[in-house]
Amino acid sequence: MAKTTGFLEFKRDKQPYRAVAERLHDWRQVMSEWPGEVLNKQAARCMDCGVPFCHQGCPLGNLIPDWNDLVYRGRWREAIDRLHATNNFPEFTGTLCPAPCEGACVLGINDNAVTIKAVELAIIDRGFEEGWVVPNRPRRETGKRVAIVGSGPAGLAAAQQLRRVGHKVTVFERDDRIGGLLRYGIPEFKMEKRVLERRLDQLRDEGVEFRVNANVGVTVAVRELREEFDAILLAGGATIPRELALPGRDLAGVHYAMEYLTQQNRRLEGDSLTDDQFISAKGKHVVIIGGGDTGADCLGTAHRHGAKHVSQLEIMERPPEIRTSGNPWPEWPRIFRTASAHEEGGDRVFAVSSKRFIDDGHGRINAIELVDVAMKAGERGAVTFEEIPGSIRQIPCDLALLAMGFVGPERPVLDELGVRLTERGNVWRDPHWMTSVPGVFTAGDMQRGQSLIVWAIAEGRSAARGIDEYLMRESDLPAPLS
Repeated sequence: MAKTTGFLEFKRDKQPYRAVAERLHDWRQVMSEWPGEVLNKQAARCMDCGVPFCHQGCPLGNLIPDWNDLVYRGRWREAIDRLHATNNFPEFTGTLCPAPCEGACVLGINDNAVTIKAVELAIIDRGFEEGWVVPNRPRRETGKRVAIVGSGPAGLAAAQQLRRVGHKVTVFERDDRIGGLLRYGIPEFKMEKRVLERRLDQLRDEGVEFRVNANVGVTVAVRELREEFDAILLAGGATIPRELALPGRDLAGVHYAMEYLTQQNRRLEGDSLTDDQFISAKGKHVVIIGGGDTGADCLGTAHRHGAKHVSQLEIMERPPEIRTSGNPWPEWPRIFRTASAHEEGGDRVFAVSSKRFIDDGHGRINAIELVDVAMKAGERGAVTFEEIPGSIRQIPCDLALLAMGFVGPERPVLDELGVRLTERGNVWRDPHWMTSVPGVFTAGDMQRGQSLIVWAIAEGRSAARGIDEYLMRESDLPAPLS
């Protein structure tokens, strides 16, 4: 595929970003566009590898060698068609996905992987610029009605697939705007909301109906949905944050990461928040507990607020720079990674655990007590953490943000429906994506647990096929997952 000797002639280039000194003063997306000739060479690195393991690495089964070859040859119109054949929203994955496809790239055995994610984003951006992304309305109406609970990537992918085969689709969102975590969880500097809006416009033009401020199981009765719709898809995500039950947890200034990120996104949407309501990092010592992507999102937000200093804590040891022998290709490489927010400043502290939040004497946090820990492998691969004697210390902290992930879906709608849950508290499903309640289906983090956006879209597409089969007794919709 692409240029036969491209992987020998060209080295991987890093995604260009706007200068730190510039981007810290605004909320615009940090990435810059690739120059056309550079992107052409990056696509040319895609090998004729025989067995493209990138297909296995991508839950969507994206046709990666195909569109790399088309970009190399300048056939962009065909490339967008190949991209959309497997992925409803490549602009979301091309911006937000950690690219497991690149971890599985055959070139990664002894060289840097192909810049798959960057080529994907360039294709879809070109598609919108050229006007190639247009509504795909159904050829016929089936008369069947489907309710989708949740407007994140899983719900939106399922909505688009089901609408395109002629079902009436209504998406219920409990917030005041559509998008789920894409709307309120992802910072503007990571993906501008105009990117979300242009895709929502397409779904509306295709006939998808959106209802906001509609909290199913709370303000919207499940009984009403059962009576009005022929099928229901639960795609509400895993939104219960992991708690950190430490002394001082109730102090002012200790917040969940999503409280912090959501407020900032709401302010950028134009919502009015008074200064006493708004969680600001300006002039503060900020401590982020959690070393993942959500923590990095908090880090970049704190920088833009004008924090005095930011520390991001991680209980795990610092990952190695390259794969270890126990983490061979084509497994996901568990290596040290640097997000754009880390390039902007702050400290990353590994192998450390929090012990307590310290009161300033007036009910507000002003420090956090930490201890270094060592990882110990237990039986059956279980990992424990032992405190290192003499390592207890305190660091200043005026704002603590808990970014330790999510533990499962919220229960009102699940309890009212009476769906079966797994041992982990997620929604159980059968091979056709149906729950234990006939006619009620599930997809995304609500049934999988906290995961990647690419998995959410893949599950939404797969659940759409299950729903279509249930309603019509057969389906031509593709299903990347079983």
